[in-house]
Amino acid sequence: MTMLQSVLLLLLSVPLIKLAPPAQQDPRITYHYGTDHSEETLFSQDSEDKYLDRKNIKEKETVILPDEKSVQLQKDESVTPPSPKKESDEMPTCLLCVCLSGSVYCEEVDIDAVPPLPKESAYLYARFNKIKKLTAKDFADIPNLRRLDFTGNLIEDIEDGTFSKLSLLEELTLAENQLLKLPVLPPKLTLFNAKYNKIKSRGIKANTFKKLNNLSFLYLDHNALESVPLNLPESLRVIHLQFNNITSITDDTFCKANDTRYIRDRIEEIRLEGNPIILGKHPNSFICLKRLPVGSYF
Repeated sequence: MTMLQSVLLLLLSVPLIKLAPPAQQDPRITYHYGTDHSEETLFSQDSEDKYLDRKNIKEKETVILPDEKSVQLQKDESVTPPSPKKESDEMPTCLLCVCLSGSVYCEEVDIDAVPPLPKESAYLYARFNKIKKLTAKDFADIPNLRRLDFTGNLIEDIEDGTFSKLSLLEELTLAENQLLKLPVLPPKLTLFNAKYNKIKSRGIKANTFKKLNNLSFLYLDHNALESVPLNLPESLRVIHLQFNNITSITDDTFCKANDTRYIRDRIEEIRLEGNPIILGKHPNSFICLKRLPVGSYF
């Protein structure tokens, strides 16, 4: 081989050697690897975002559902009336007054009439109100009443049949009102209190107290009586008639003029002070009593 042939052979082999490195670093392979990795990253990120979105939606739904149920329950509760309302419909007075074990306390609540009472009521305290009248309808359906107290009202009139059905009534207090006369009283009264009214003698019928065989306490002080009421029952223990306009009494007022042996031993106290009467002028009027009446004798 000549020198020329060797040089040509060398020149031909050089390009082949230089072209080999580019063939080892194919740019397409690098591009495809990079593209595949980025798409995988984007896919995984998108999947994670969607997963989180779905998770958030589920969490919101789980939170919302109980709220909707609770709201529905609240609506149901607001629509359904509570049980006490039924009781209050049956006993409306107990919303204004205090009802306790058969006793009704309606004191200082500014009522102007007797309120509807529970049928089992035994005691009514309606003191210091603005009641002006008592009627038969007020107690028609309350037969178990044993005590009524209307102290400090404005009562001017009481129908005669008001207490006719109260066969168990034992105590009746009408003190500090505007009464001019007395109604028919129930037969089993043990106490009757009508002090501080405007009652005159003509406002008390002759037989008002005659049949009250259980009456022990009678309070008619601070009225406008001109005489002691007639036919006072034998059962009386205390009689208060002080501060009226009583000017005279007779031998039959407390005793029996035709029976000198008669003794009225149950009476413990009679008060007549504050009346325009000199008790010392009527000595025979107290002959049947164990104690003299309280009042002026001179």
